[in-house]
Amino acid sequence: MRKFETSVQELRHEVLKEVAQLAWEDRLTTGVLNIPQNVIPGPEARMRCCIYKERAVVEERVKLALGGDPVYPGVVEVVEIACDECPVTQVEVGPACRGCIATRCVHSCPKEAITVVNHRAVIDHEKCIACGKCVSVCPYGAIQKNQRPCERGCIPGAISMGENKKASIDVNKCISCGTCVYQCPFGAVTDKSQIVEVIQLLQGSKRWDYKVYAVMAPSIAGQFAPATLGQVVTGLKKLGFHDVSEVALGADMTAKAESAELVKKGKLISSCCPAFVDYVEKNFPDLAPYISQTPSPMVMIGRAIKARDPRAKVVFVGPCVAKKGEMRLGKTMGAIDNVLTFEELYALLQSKKLEPEKLKETSLDQASGYGRAFARSGGVAAAVAQGLKEQGVTQEQFSLNAVACSGIAACRTELLKMSKGVGGVNFLEGMACEGGCVQGPAVLTRSPKNKAEVESHAAQAGDRGIIAAVEGGRK
Repeated sequence: MRKFETSVQELRHEVLKEVAQLAWEDRLTTGVLNIPQNVIPGPEARMRCCIYKERAVVEERVKLALGGDPVYPGVVEVVEIACDECPVTQVEVGPACRGCIATRCVHSCPKEAITVVNHRAVIDHEKCIACGKCVSVCPYGAIQKNQRPCERGCIPGAISMGENKKASIDVNKCISCGTCVYQCPFGAVTDKSQIVEVIQLLQGSKRWDYKVYAVMAPSIAGQFAPATLGQVVTGLKKLGFHDVSEVALGADMTAKAESAELVKKGKLISSCCPAFVDYVEKNFPDLAPYISQTPSPMVMIGRAIKARDPRAKVVFVGPCVAKKGEMRLGKTMGAIDNVLTFEELYALLQSKKLEPEKLKETSLDQASGYGRAFARSGGVAAAVAQGLKEQGVTQEQFSLNAVACSGIAACRTELLKMSKGVGGVNFLEGMACEGGCVQGPAVLTRSPKNKAEVESHAAQAGDRGIIAAVEGGRK
C-alpha cells in the first residue's frame, strides 16, 4: 500500500476500502458495524484521546462513505464529532503589545471592543466582530486573528463556527470546491462518496445488460506512480469497467466548441470548473450571462460515449469534489452517472487487492496535448487559442485577450476587473484550485511535480491537433 501524505488521508482510505470490500461481497448490512473496530483495533489510541472517540469518528466517516445524509443537499459535510480540537476563531492580543499611546487599535475598532488596561490592549470578545481592523493597524503586529483552517481556506465564506462551536456550512454560499476538505487538519470536513453506487453499477451490468465506462481526468498523470497510466487503465478493466476514455478528449471537444462560441458572443467565462462557475453565479450574478454554454469536458466525453452506446453508464474519475455536484445539475443531461475521486479509485483497487504497478499496460491515447493540458491553470485558455487557430479564425477577425486565474482569491480579483470593464479581457479561464486540477482536493499526491507530470503527458500526444483528436474520437 502507498505511503499517504497525512493520517487523515490514510484514515479516509481505510474506511473507503473497508466499505468497498463489504459492498463487493454484498455484506454491508451485516458487516458495516464492524468497520470502526477493524480500522481502530486498539488498545492504544493513535490520533485522539481514546479509541472510543476514534471509533465514533470512523462510524460517522462510514456514513459518508455510504453516501452521507440523503436529506442534506450539499456535497461536503461536517463530521461534528471530529470537529472539536480547533481553537475558537477570534482576535487576540499577544505579548508584543507595548501599550503605545497612539492606540490605533482602539480608534480603528468599529464596536469599541478594545480598551487599554495597565498599558496593554484588552479585547472584549462579547463586542468583537473579528473584523481584523485592529490587526492591520497595530505597529508591532501584536494583535492576531486566530482563524480555523477551514474558515481561512474558504474564500466564499461558506464555513463559520456554529452555536455549538462546530464548523457549519452554508450551502447557499458553498461552491463545493473541497478546499475545506483538504485544509481541515482533523479530517472533520469531508465529501460524500459514491463508491458503493459505483460497485453496484458494475455488479449490475451483466444482469441488466449495460456497459460501464470510466472516463479519467487528465490530472491523473503521475498520481498512481509507480504505476503508469496504461496500468491504471488495466486496473479499471479488471474492476469491471467495459472501457476507459480520456476526459482530455472531452476537453478537445470543449475547446473546439468554446472557441467558436467565443467568436460568436465576443466575451466568455470558461465553464470547465463547476466550483468556479458556482462562485460566479453566486457572487457575480451580473457576469453569469457570460459563462460559456459549452458543457465541461466531463460532460462532453460522457455525451459522446452515450451517443455511441445509448445504454452506457459513465463514471468520471478525477481529483475534484465539485464534479459530484456538477453531476446532479440539469446541464449535464445525464451524461455522467457517478463520480469517483482518485482517492476513491485507489480504495476501490485496494478492495479487490489490485496493484496497478504489477499489471500489464492498456494503451489509452485519444486526446491532443491541448486537451490534456486542461488539468493545469492556463491550459483552457491555450486550447481555446489553438481552437481559434485550427478553425481558421485570424487575428483580424477576432483578437483574443485571455486571462487564466486559479484559486478563488485570484479569480475574485479577475472577476472584479471584468465587472468594472478593466483590462479588456474577452476570455476568462477560472479554476477554483490553485494551480488548476493538478492540485485538486482529492489528488493522491499533492506536489509541484503534478504540473510537470501533466505537461509530460500532454507532450506524449505529439503534434495531434484538437480537431484531429475530436474527429478521431467520433469514429
